[in-house]
Amino acid sequence: MKLIKTIAAAAALCGLTAAIPAFAQSKTIYIGMNGGPMEKAYTSQVLPDFEKANDVKVVVVPGTSSDILAKLLANKTNPQIHVVFLDDGVMARAVSMGVCKKLDDAPVLKELYPFARMKDDMGAGVQLGMTGIAYNTKLFKEKGWAPPTSWLDFADPKYKGKVVFQSASSSTFGLHGFLEINRLWGGSEQNVEPGFTKWQSTVGPNVVEYIPNSAKISEMVQTGEAGLFPLTPTGVGDLQDKGIPVAYVSPKEGPVLLLVDLCVVNNNPDPQLAQKLAQFLLSAPAQTKAAIAGKQIPTNRLATMPASMQQSLGNLDDLVKKVNVVDWDVINAHRAQWDARWNSQIER
Repeated sequence: MKLIKTIAAAAALCGLTAAIPAFAQSKTIYIGMNGGPMEKAYTSQVLPDFEKANDVKVVVVPGTSSDILAKLLANKTNPQIHVVFLDDGVMARAVSMGVCKKLDDAPVLKELYPFARMKDDMGAGVQLGMTGIAYNTKLFKEKGWAPPTSWLDFADPKYKGKVVFQSASSSTFGLHGFLEINRLWGGSEQNVEPGFTKWQSTVGPNVVEYIPNSAKISEMVQTGEAGLFPLTPTGVGDLQDKGIPVAYVSPKEGPVLLLVDLCVVNNNPDPQLAQKLAQFLLSAPAQTKAAIAGKQIPTNRLATMPASMQQSLGNLDDLVKKVNVVDWDVINAHRAQWDARWNSQIER
């Protein structure tokens, strides 16, 4: 009898031991995206639904788009990241460098705004942004200034010493602002001479500081240094949540389309699961939650936004008809020369 009990106990222990690896086999999948508000919104409200439905852990690898692309290029043949979010300009470079794998054909792709589908479905927009004009509402009230209305307001002499401009060589917001002002002076992506020629005598005198990214804007608004600067509705919403007195304006000439695109990383360890995650993130339920949690503007036409976002942005279908679209293939072909010229001529 004692022997039987011993055998039974051993068998039970073996069964328990066998169960442990099965439990531990729950997969981990990695996604690269911006840290801060975006990471918080996705980790708190969006990704848990995918984890629960697929018995998988999704780990965010935070970083700027350029940082994430650098990681992918350094491990191109054996990447550990499965899916990435990149700003559209950086994503165009990533696709051209063979980093991305074509998205599987799926019904969710047909739910996206047409401009959110990249050529050959090598990626797709997961968040819609628009670079427009943000302004310091407290300062404007004190000065008795009406809200700005045009990209050319950055050249208005009354704003001397109150314009903060992100560096066009390191920031998409700064580059968008420069290209739109260049366009209004008769230029284009193929011709940036008007922008570089006229900048120092128009916008330049108004700029109190060129900043590499938007991180410093919060502080500069509170000190009264920043009165006017390029930014997106989501960026403005993040500042408002912190009690910073700012507002967003869509310029009369139109804001600039700014997409955060996703792509499935080529050669990733689990392409099937990566495709499944990509489709989930493009879905209406996921994008609705991202809008609620982090003011992420959806690219899926079936997703909904909170009432506060709808009130601030207006009808999204109408708004997307007014956005200006830049040609990233042309920009990336000339970006190195532009960056060098900006750094030596504008920020010298």
